[in-house]
Amino acid sequence: GKLGRYPPWPGKIVNPPKDLKKPRGKKCFFVKFFGTEDHAWIKVEQLKPYHPHKEEMIKINKGKRFQQAVDAVEEFLRKTKGKDQASSHNSTEDKNRRNSSEERGKQSAGEEKRKASLSEGKVKKGTGEGKKRVSSVSSERGSKSPLKRAQDQSPRKRGRPPKDEKDLTIPESSTVKRVMTGTVAGFKWPPSVSEPVKDSDPHFHHFLLSQTEKPAVCYQAITKKLKVCEEETGSTSIQAADSTAVNGSITPTDKKIGFLGLGLMGSGIVSNLLKMGHTVTVWNRTAEKCDLFIQEGARLGRTPAEVVSTCDITFACVSDPKAAKDLVLGPSGVLQGIRPGKCYVDMSTVDADTVTELAQVIVSRGGRFLEAPVSGNQQLSNDGMLVILAAGDRGLYEDCSSCFQAMGKTSFFLGEVGNAAKMMLIVNMVQGSFMATIAEGLTLAQVTGQSQQTLLDILNQGQLASIFLDQKCQNILQGNFKPDFYLKYIQKDLRLAIALGDSVNHPTPMAAAANEVYKRAKALDQSDNDMSAVYRAYIH
Repeated sequence: GKLGRYPPWPGKIVNPPKDLKKPRGKKCFFVKFFGTEDHAWIKVEQLKPYHPHKEEMIKINKGKRFQQAVDAVEEFLRKTKGKDQASSHNSTEDKNRRNSSEERGKQSAGEEKRKASLSEGKVKKGTGEGKKRVSSVSSERGSKSPLKRAQDQSPRKRGRPPKDEKDLTIPESSTVKRVMTGTVAGFKWPPSVSEPVKDSDPHFHHFLLSQTEKPAVCYQAITKKLKVCEEETGSTSIQAADSTAVNGSITPTDKKIGFLGLGLMGSGIVSNLLKMGHTVTVWNRTAEKCDLFIQEGARLGRTPAEVVSTCDITFACVSDPKAAKDLVLGPSGVLQGIRPGKCYVDMSTVDADTVTELAQVIVSRGGRFLEAPVSGNQQLSNDGMLVILAAGDRGLYEDCSSCFQAMGKTSFFLGEVGNAAKMMLIVNMVQGSFMATIAEGLTLAQVTGQSQQTLLDILNQGQLASIFLDQKCQNILQGNFKPDFYLKYIQKDLRLAIALGDSVNHPTPMAAAANEVYKRAKALDQSDNDMSAVYRAYIH
């Protein structure tokens, strides 16, 4: 379900503090909200015209604080108009053309006055170091003090500034300032809530599956660390209320963490767990991969069984169903270390039958089981920006809160074991099919005498524009197929997704066609290259 949303809120773009760097990802601005004095980093595409949305905002908002904010923005407009009437008038008329060719010569995007609004969205966080909250946004629903939002979808964070965004700094002294209204993503709180909610990592979002539609309600969970809020949409969100220090950084769990499997994904996950202060014991089939993490402070486990027996929560991230089963059921495997209360979290992308079987044997020994496959790639893993799909033991999901915040930007709890496996296969089926389509288009352009670069430029200007599209096309244009997501693994996921369709007699013709192309790429010795190397299956 979707997160509940605050109504639109007026604000203006200001110059950020000198020591505050922009978040990584798409272009964004530092916004000061009228009437609250709160600040946030907001992405460019989330800015919309102020005046056309003014009446709509007033209809939605009846609160006293909102009226004060509107009064403040109108006063600001009057003052600005007095100082620079021509500029103000021009920006009012042209507010929807912020990326048009009418922007003045050397004037940066930050120097053109715009009136805009921000809607729900996420700004990418940096590498996970120095997580710091710039501000909090006020709750209008009966709260007298600002509601600090763990689930704020316009997160603010210290991080490396994108190289191409230097021109976005807005001069404080400029008389041409921007006024905008913002729809701030967050929670809907009942009027009875009058105390601010403690913050968790402001860049991390939990979603939990709820089968019934209920009005917004907030209650204290069994564990003190978590607060659960059910949205009107029926989706439940967990907030790790006490898991964050005052400066917005993650407070690591005091539980001992084990991690099995240091591949493309596992390596980045372990690195981020260590960076955030977790106690981690590692194991890998080829032991030399552990050396780097031992230097970073990890402990070495000799066998999976030893890791599980010495740790409270053990994560595993391996290649496929066979590897996942062998890890649990094989000699000196996970199962041998399971005792009542031991926790096992399998992050491998496997089929629902495999994960259900593993859950049964773990639970039969008194263990607790959670499946938590991740959507992402090596770069996102390194950056702590994975999307985690979890299912199984709800309490264990909550216990993993600080770990999931360290390794990811979002987690979803999807109910019973098997649901996350199915969802993950569907996600990767879509991604794999799209990658094959991209390769097909680029090769068709080439053989028909069209510029591949121009095709990419056109796609990047259209609705298909995405980081994935751009990165994969760049890989192909540069002939750089260094693995970010192994081709052999996306083919495995397509195969398992097709089998999932077979199990319920649902047609998957697109995935089946894409699967054949990846199989040809594997026959051309592309298994250990990036999935974008599927391009080579199309070269005559």
